[in-house]
Amino acid sequence: MKQVKEILIQKLGMNLCADELCAQLSDLIENPDSFEEYTGLILNDEADEICELLNVPHLKGKIQRLLIETLNHEVQSNPFESTPLKSISMEQSISNQYRFVDIMHRHFDGYEALEAGDYGCVLGLGRPRRTAEVEKVIAEYFHAEDCILVRGAGTGAIRAILFGAVKRGSKVLIHDASMYVTTQISLEGLGAELIRADFNDFETVRKAVVSGVDLVYIQRTRQQMSDSYDTIELIENIRKLNSEVCIVVDENYAVFKVDQLGCEAGADLSTFSCFKVMGIPGVGCVVGKKKYIDRLREHNYSGGGQVQGPEATEIMRSLVNVHVLLGVQNIAVEEICRRLNENEVNHVRKAVKANIEERILLVQLDLPIAKQVMEEASKLGALPYPVGSESRFEMHTMFYRVSRTMMEKHPIFANYVIRINPMRAGADTVLRILDESIKNVLKNEKC
Repeated sequence: MKQVKEILIQKLGMNLCADELCAQLSDLIENPDSFEEYTGLILNDEADEICELLNVPHLKGKIQRLLIETLNHEVQSNPFESTPLKSISMEQSISNQYRFVDIMHRHFDGYEALEAGDYGCVLGLGRPRRTAEVEKVIAEYFHAEDCILVRGAGTGAIRAILFGAVKRGSKVLIHDASMYVTTQISLEGLGAELIRADFNDFETVRKAVVSGVDLVYIQRTRQQMSDSYDTIELIENIRKLNSEVCIVVDENYAVFKVDQLGCEAGADLSTFSCFKVMGIPGVGCVVGKKKYIDRLREHNYSGGGQVQGPEATEIMRSLVNVHVLLGVQNIAVEEICRRLNENEVNHVRKAVKANIEERILLVQLDLPIAKQVMEEASKLGALPYPVGSESRFEMHTMFYRVSRTMMEKHPIFANYVIRINPMRAGADTVLRILDESIKNVLKNEKC
């Protein structure tokens, strides 16, 4: 049974009930007449593998039924709740667009507004004039002292910040949860001492800050389903304890969806990928305290590292368009979640709104067929994987696996949960694809 247990844990993500199922399989072998048969294709390969290990091919149907029933029991034993970020209203999104464009009017005359921008390291600026002016627009919009556009998208922006603000061996306070791999690599490369605290429990944060840290790194969107901390409140409370500690906020997937960036609430720096707000690939944005951004500019001295004027112009235009697009997307998320929880689609157990990573729906099925449903959905037009995510290249809805961090804590969800981002699609399209995909998977099943 040891090898059977390994299959249950490694292939099916069964952590809680693996021992219980092994005991049931032993009972099945001794008393096969006490168990019901199943005929279908769900978990067919896994049942074959277990039958071969136990040398009981004649019990395959009964083993399949036990697998399905036990998996269903386990998935219902895992908490399936989320505390999404509080999103701004559609009215606020429209108002924010108007304010952004008003700021553009104050920085560019009508002739300049029709120009693409310049190239090169202008003397005294070290970057194109248009890039410098776009940075001023973004800084003013976010009520920040300064802004810099950098190469390398969000990862490049985070690395630029860390290299500018973290000395080798510095103590960096992070949330006690899995973080983006690229961020972890950057921190490890700097030789930083990582101090972990549960950001959902401020007492653990308080102890860490009081004991002494050099930098606090906060990820705005959820790293795990159980996260519920309010980033703005967290920043304000840390500032009460230490007015000088450097606070950096990774705002990826939260920009233009929340009321304030961290830098508007007392953090030193906020950063995000322009690619995730409909911008061109490869450019990141850092906004916040001038003393840190001046240091980033010193480090980014090379001409080849500058964001050129036409690129900055294209990013600025994207930032105009994304406000209302994200507002429309949020309306779709709300409607899809409501309709799914009103049982509009069969075999959906529950849907929750989440910000892991982008604003999405996590849809839990009542059968372990999530992977097959995602495959069918791609045939009906759903994106099978992200580009940005929420980049300018993603118009179709996306049906994708749950995040790596989520699977680490709840591996069972890989078989039951689908991450759905409507992108630019409406609720009717998303529900139609989900319903048809489930039906296609179950055509040859007896469930």
